[in-house]
Amino acid sequence: MTNIFKKELMHMGEMASGVKLTVPVYSYKPKESTAPNVYIQANMHGAEVQGNAVIFQLLELLKYCDIQANITLVPYANPIGCNHKNGEYTLGRFDPITGVNWNRMYHFDEGIISPFVEQHIDASEVQIRTDFEQLLLDQIEDKLDHNIWGLTTGQRIAYQLQRMAHQADLVLDLHTGPISSKHLYCAEYAKASANYFDIPHTIFIPNDFDGAMDEATFCPWWSLQQAFENKGRNFTMGEGAFAKESFTVELGSQEQIDLAVAEQDAMSILSYLQHKGVITGNNKSENLPSDFLPQQMTRYACYLKDYKALYSPMGGMVDYLAEFGKPLAAGEPLVRILRMDNYSSESSDNGESLHNICLENEVLPILHFASASVNQGTELYKVFINYFEI
Repeated sequence: MTNIFKKELMHMGEMASGVKLTVPVYSYKPKESTAPNVYIQANMHGAEVQGNAVIFQLLELLKYCDIQANITLVPYANPIGCNHKNGEYTLGRFDPITGVNWNRMYHFDEGIISPFVEQHIDASEVQIRTDFEQLLLDQIEDKLDHNIWGLTTGQRIAYQLQRMAHQADLVLDLHTGPISSKHLYCAEYAKASANYFDIPHTIFIPNDFDGAMDEATFCPWWSLQQAFENKGRNFTMGEGAFAKESFTVELGSQEQIDLAVAEQDAMSILSYLQHKGVITGNNKSENLPSDFLPQQMTRYACYLKDYKALYSPMGGMVDYLAEFGKPLAAGEPLVRILRMDNYSSESSDNGESLHNICLENEVLPILHFASASVNQGTELYKVFINYFEI
């Protein structure tokens, strides 16, 4: 017998015409749940659609897995963003009304930490976990239901997604880059988990809140653990009451889906979930492996401070030269920029028409801008410097 996920439509807001904005929510709850609960969402940014295909493949694969925990999957997480079109292109990275990045509207109030610790300095781990989860949920509920000044459209969407994420222990937010390799944003305390994803590039981010979903779900727990430690009570982040991990998973390039690649991405996620005990190696299909295990590959990482953006020194038409994931030696060109305004048919030397852009460091290219047409100041590439194997 295969596992059946329950489907519900969640009301996220209303358009000017009164039409309701809804997103599908797929959930599975075993009779007994002992493993970490899971929340996975996709397509918070409009053009970043591959995550929806990955959720489809997860639903297909999870039919046959021995599931030990509550799992919630949310494709099309931002119904405005994924419908925000301009001609043939999907925009949907920023709220068109406020201009704010859709993935920077989640909530965390550092001011709740100190009073909570004072009230729970002698409480059990179970009590701390239960009460703090409830406090986080109460704050979101208060934002949604008791905000007399109202909420922006983006905040309303973000808080409803965050309400589901706060009820999970493992949170994956599926994104893509413009033209991009696969890469993972991973909190510094959760470094060991990066090796369980089939993702070749990892950015280790500080345990600080900057508005994104991954930070909104692990930073409160990190801050709580640090506050208890300052009071002489030590807990280990990622274990026991503090067994919380969140990741932003970048699945490649925007504006396209590939179902075959999505299946591999889904199996990568199942490798991580099996490692965490969410599923066991036993499954109900002869067409699936008996265990979901990470692939053997070279995995590179750097710290966020060493994840650098290169901005174009001039306008022009760009030939992107550097290959993703392949070390580029210092002095080798990342791009060649064509400036036809500088071309002269009267000269045999037209070097001023073509400009190679090089760096003084060896770098590992990760993604580049989607268009060949750039203005001065456009982000051309993002690269790792000071990178290392994990």
